[in-house]
Amino acid sequence: MKFCVIGLGRLGYQVATTLAENGMEVLAIDSNENIIASIRDHVTQAICMRVTDENSLRSIGIDEMETVIVAMGENFDQSVLITALLKKKLNIPRVIARAINEIHKEILQLVGADQHILPEREVGIRIADNLSSPFMDLVRLDNDFSISQVMAPAHCIDKTIQEIDFFNSYAINCIGIKQVNNIIDIDPLHVVTKTDKLILSGTNNNLKKFARK
Repeated sequence: MKFCVIGLGRLGYQVATTLAENGMEVLAIDSNENIIASIRDHVTQAICMRVTDENSLRSIGIDEMETVIVAMGENFDQSVLITALLKKKLNIPRVIARAINEIHKEILQLVGADQHILPEREVGIRIADNLSSPFMDLVRLDNDFSISQVMAPAHCIDKTIQEIDFFNSYAINCIGIKQVNNIIDIDPLHVVTKTDKLILSGTNNNLKKFARK
């Protein structure tokens, strides 16, 4: 798959290098020569330029990209302009844009962004969720449904996954077990030990009820 990341601040740089590490073809763009020099060996292609109009985007072959990430959220006007050009003029299949606030998010949606991200807000929510819940790690999929990790509670130890019967007993699902640094598939006959970390999915209320039982 072909990706382009425009704007290589902390968010854009991390997205670009991680995509490349995952085997994707990545074009990275920024107006800062030092940043381009530092990322050049970690992505497919890195270009130092200031994106200003449709022609500048076409000149770097961006119309061949399947997904473009507009990561320069701090520059409100430019990020909106680029997002609009990508969707309305260049017909990029998928454009993901960084927003800095709710108003910015709504404008990006109006000009056609397929997906928006508010990284500071999302990180803040995740930190608060993890500090205020019994889980070691919790990822919200929406306001009421999450995936989480929890150390095996006492009431599960020395029982098989089949005996625990997560769905019928607690209305949640166990989708994996983490042992040390490895995640293993669910085996109905696996006997849960006190060192197992259960990877669970379900509504937030049901997950909390299970962990606090």
